[in-house]
Amino acid sequence: MYPDLTFVLGGAASGKSSYAEQLVVSSGKKRSYIATSQVFDDEMRNKVQRHIAQRGGSWTTIEAPFDLAPALSDLTANDICLIDCGTMWLTNHLLAENDLEQAQTKLLHDLRACHAPVVIVSNEVGYGIVPDNAMARRFREAQGRLNIALAAQADLVVQVTVGLPLVLKGHLP
Repeated sequence: MYPDLTFVLGGAASGKSSYAEQLVVSSGKKRSYIATSQVFDDEMRNKVQRHIAQRGGSWTTIEAPFDLAPALSDLTANDICLIDCGTMWLTNHLLAENDLEQAQTKLLHDLRACHAPVVIVSNEVGYGIVPDNAMARRFREAQGRLNIALAAQADLVVQVTVGLPLVLKGHLP
């Protein structure tokens, strides 16, 4: 049986997204990809295009930088969803000056209410030095709280480092 919620985390460029995509593909279910990024420059546009090309055409892509509920509520038990990523979702809310605690509570509720298995990717940002500015420190603390909450709710937690998965909680399907 596939876990209701799988949480995949790792550092930047650690292979976490590719690993999460492999998990989703291996399920054999109809695949949806919720993209939380917002494209503001050519670098990000190119990154998004590379990710789309890497996934191929067998995914339904939904752009949802803030509210994931509409996309998640449309899914059934025959589907599986990859959310990439929690870090961009959090960044969007932080930069929009939204209430982060309220947004996180809603996200966790929406994940619980989803009828399909969900895999969510996020960045581990706690291994670095203390940032030198207030916004970066606020982000780091908020990201840590979000990751802790996602890990607590998840049935399966996998940390990816240098492309290698380490199961922290649960069992691989």
